[in-house]
Order: sequence, then structure tokens, then C-alpha cells
Amino acid sequence: MRFLIVDTYYHYFPASFYALLKRWFNFVWAHVPIKIVHLHRRPKWSGEDERFSYQSFYNNFDIKPGEVVLDASCGGYPFPKATILTDTYLCDIPHRAGSLVRDHRPFVPCDVQNLPFRDRSIDFVYCSHTLEHVESPLKPCLEIMRVAKRGYIETPTLIKDALFSWARELNHRWHIVQLGNRLVFFEYDQRRLEGVRSTKRQETILSPYYYPNQDLFYPNQELFNSILEWVDRFEVVVFRLDKT
Repeated sequence: MRFLIVDTYYHYFPASFYALLKRWFNFVWAHVPIKIVHLHRRPKWSGEDERFSYQSFYNNFDIKPGEVVLDASCGGYPFPKATILTDTYLCDIPHRAGSLVRDHRPFVPCDVQNLPFRDRSIDFVYCSHTLEHVESPLKPCLEIMRVAKRGYIETPTLIKDALFSWARELNHRWHIVQLGNRLVFFEYDQRRLEGVRSTKRQETILSPYYYPNQDLFYPNQELFNSILEWVDRFEVVVFRLDKT
């Protein structure tokens, strides 16, 4: 079966013309292996080009003027309220969405596992989509609590990685569950790392055209991400495959 795609976002005729055209083709070629698929451009999601838009739906970033705010591993999406940016990699890397973004704010090259800041010198630390990549989660979590008084941590959940087969592609080592004030890290085994072994859902979610499963994904980011707002400290539990 071959498909003739009709994009109705850019058109020079009324929509009724394309509807008539579709009926005519399907009638004439009812027994010919050609089918017209009528696709519509989807509206842009508010958090499509950065994360803060959807994060602000679920969290109250109570950051006061004059506070020191650290973005621990800013990547291509620096936190708008950050006063200091950091990242480990200055060049492009495969699992980063886009290139590293640097602006007028101070930038400190460093690893989240070894932050070069004094104890409790940071009022608020923002760490988004970073801890799923680290070799040992305990050390960066302790570093975050050492330098900061409070903060925000977000990581993808297993359901997100598995449904879209993103864990291996994005070099994720851990899937994380948030339980109250606790982050529980589970090391990926081979099967869960592969997910559903298909990129079809990924292609439809990211497509510029509308697909019904986009209505399930975009408005439910608190299910597809583990989100933790913490004050003073949080608990960390790590389950490794070797049981250490």
C-alpha cells in the first residue's frame, strides 16, 4: 500500500476542496494500492523548545530576587532563573538535545559529581535530566545537597524511556522513581534498556503533524518524569545490578 500525504497546513484552496479531492481519489482508486492520508499540523506544545514551561505547571519555583541559583548541567536548556550555569561537556554530545547554550550569565565548566562551590553557598539548585546519565547517583546527590539549601530535580521515568525506546539512544544508566522526599535509582538491565524496541511512538510524538497519542503525552509530563522539589535534604536509594 502506498500513501499520498496531503498537508492541509499550507494550502492555496479552501479545506472543502481538499476534502472533495480526497473523496474523489478514494472513489476512483478504490481498487488501486493508493490511499490518501489527510494530516493536519499540530499546535506547538508550550514546553517543546525548553523545559521550564511545563515544569512551572507542576512546581512553584519560589526564588526571590538576589538569590544565587545554580543550573547543574544546563545543556541546551538553561534554567531561566539561574544566576550561574554549569556543564561537563563544552562540545556537542549525542545524548544532548541541541548544542550547549551559554549567555551573559557566569558559566563554570564542572561535573555535577564534583561541584566547585562552598557548602550551602547556593540558595537554589536546578538539576534537570542529568542524574539518569551519571555513573554513580549517590555522589552527585550528596554534592547537590552539600552546596545548596534547596532545589529541583527532574529525571525521565521508566515508562517514558520504555515507550519511546529512549534509554539506550540517550545513554541513560538509571530509571528513577520519586517517592515523597526520596529518589530511588534502579540501574538499567539489558531488557529495560531496549524498551519496546520500536521508534514508531517516538516518531509520532515528535512529528509536526497531529497524532492522537500526543494528547496523552504532552499534558501528562508529571507521569513521564520524576519530579522532586526538596528543602534542606532528600533521601537517595540506589539499586545496582550487582547488588552493591
